[in-house]
Amino acid sequence: MAAASSGIDTADLKVARNSSLAALWPALQRLDGLLDRAVQVMQPIRGSDGSPLFRGLYIEHKQVMRLLAQTPGATPFGAVRRILGQKQDASPPADTALHRVIEEFELSTFDADVLLIALAPELDLRYERIYAYLQDDVTRKRPTVELALNLLCENADAKLERRLHFSPQGSLMHHAILHAPAEPNQTDSSLLAQPLKLDEQITRVLLGHASLDPRLASFCKLIEPANDWGPLRLSPETKRALPQIASRSTSGDLPLFLYFVGPAGEEKLGAAEALAGTLGLKLLTVRIERFPIRESSDALWKLLAREAKIHRAILFISNFDELRSSDAASGRQALLDAVAQHPGIVILAGRQGWIPSSSVFGVLSIDFEIPGFADRCECWKASLEKYGVACDSGDVATVASRFRFSSGQIEQAVAAAMVRSRWRAAGESTAADSDGQTAPLTLSLGDLAAAARSQCGHELASLTRRIDPRYRWADIILPADPKAQLREICQQAEFRFVVFDRWGFDRKLSLGKGLNVLFSGPPGTGKTMGAEVIANELGLDLYRIDLSQVVSKYIGETEKNLDRIFTAAEHSNAILFFDEADALYGKRSEVRDSHDRYANIEISYLLQKMEEYQGMSILATNLRQNLDEAFVRRLQAIVEFPFPDELYRRQIWEHVFPREAPLGEDVKFDLLAREVRLAGGNIKNIALSAAFAAAADHGVIHLSHLAQAAHREHQKLARSWNPGALAAAMVAHA
Repeated sequence: MAAASSGIDTADLKVARNSSLAALWPALQRLDGLLDRAVQVMQPIRGSDGSPLFRGLYIEHKQVMRLLAQTPGATPFGAVRRILGQKQDASPPADTALHRVIEEFELSTFDADVLLIALAPELDLRYERIYAYLQDDVTRKRPTVELALNLLCENADAKLERRLHFSPQGSLMHHAILHAPAEPNQTDSSLLAQPLKLDEQITRVLLGHASLDPRLASFCKLIEPANDWGPLRLSPETKRALPQIASRSTSGDLPLFLYFVGPAGEEKLGAAEALAGTLGLKLLTVRIERFPIRESSDALWKLLAREAKIHRAILFISNFDELRSSDAASGRQALLDAVAQHPGIVILAGRQGWIPSSSVFGVLSIDFEIPGFADRCECWKASLEKYGVACDSGDVATVASRFRFSSGQIEQAVAAAMVRSRWRAAGESTAADSDGQTAPLTLSLGDLAAAARSQCGHELASLTRRIDPRYRWADIILPADPKAQLREICQQAEFRFVVFDRWGFDRKLSLGKGLNVLFSGPPGTGKTMGAEVIANELGLDLYRIDLSQVVSKYIGETEKNLDRIFTAAEHSNAILFFDEADALYGKRSEVRDSHDRYANIEISYLLQKMEEYQGMSILATNLRQNLDEAFVRRLQAIVEFPFPDELYRRQIWEHVFPREAPLGEDVKFDLLAREVRLAGGNIKNIALSAAFAAAADHGVIHLSHLAQAAHREHQKLARSWNPGALAAAMVAHA
């Protein structure tokens, strides 16, 4: 086989001048020259053995004798290497994919030659036949380690030294550029007998198909970023410092590990894109929540780090919190081990603070907090202008104060509000209204608040139960002072931005920025209704905490449950409602045994979480005297829900029946308020039970139905009850 007859001639080069393959022609010509000399050396030896029809399928006595006469480890092609000399060491042009791979992975000249030998069969099947001939085995179509050593080494000493290049520590194997899989049915074969297989992604890169590795496509994305810092709601210091420190890292070929911490997820990705665009690099994003857990995490993370090198990309790994649990400890360590060896820029992103690792050193944490009120207002206005939507400026300020959103969440909320508004308009319109023109869209506060609620609370929903607030101010019957307190609570939530942002109280307080309220009173006096009224007034979601899922008899589990709830609530912009919280919010007791000690630890932990929480939490208790004094200090308001007297019971009776309910003429609210001395919750039960009884009777709610329902309610409460005047009124009416 002569090099001139290899199929690589001047005409082919002219046709393929602009192709990726053209850049490999010089290297392949050198390989053809090497193989040509090797074949010439082997031809006399192979020609002396029996029939060529069975070559490689049997071993003759002459061949065994010749093998015994050879020096152990000697190469039959040693002279070939000496003849070719420096021609085989020529480096590829700097603008080729082969040169970039050699430079990025710091491959030696020997490594580059091995890479070329393994690449050749991927380009032309004729190399498989040549390799089979040189290895005297028609089944060995891939080059083995021994063939590569024989072709590239001059003597046995050189072969022994070069074996290290095929070890796990060698560049080719460490970066998974080459694989040396064992032959079928030969799992115990020696290193020399192992075939060399070029990694598929490396092959694609060398051929100019530099797309994302298919093995990573399910949880990674390769982005061509633009240098756009303008829309990002970051401090001027962050916008200046990030490009400078990253530029120094790239210019000095030094690794840089950044940790973007905070709830503002979109800003983190935006900053990573802007940083990559500034440096002229690509961005390789990784979503840990989509990571294939059934795959070998070590191998995938190594592939990921290699992919960042191949594409000269910044590695951005979001949702790092997914790897904080004990179940994900091995995956977290595999990731940290992989990025620790990455020489480029790695950005990890999470909501919780960075925990020092034994693998990665010198991590720089950068805070990405939710924008302040003024920035949130600007984000709402910018998103509304972007979509061409009109909205009252006062409504924009209101929704910006109620929902602590990032810029990405705000844009999603505006888009959702547009869809909701158009849906409602389509349902209200008629055929006569359709004239082919679309009226300018105007969003109300209700549209924005409903859309904003749809963007958050998903994590909290899996831990608690969401309540759909239906009650308004007219529905709750309370004395003037408790009702005024409820309105004051709404005012505190409504004007947080004024006090904390404009008036600077945010700088004075490190803790206690939330709104913690206690509702105290007997059962059925309206504590849950009061929470619903507040949620309805503020347009926020209301979540009831099920204490049966929070308090655990196992040590440490209660704290874990509380931490999950408060962490999820911090990003939900919702109201937490701890109903019947006496079991959890009791007084800290004197320590008599280990159970008392751990119970006090749980309460102390709860105190800490309450003080750190920046949202609104409402605690409902029937026994205020059991409340620890430390809780009282952390409460902004305590609202007493008294047992209703006759005047308020009458108002409750008046409001408990819907307008559509058919009431008989014998139903007297004054009489019911005087004779039925129960709380509002019990009155609601009586009214509902009487309505069902009337529906089964004549379809009208009479006093007799209410009297029977009241009797059953007292029976349920294990109380004796004398209908008295109520019974007399029924007799008189009959």
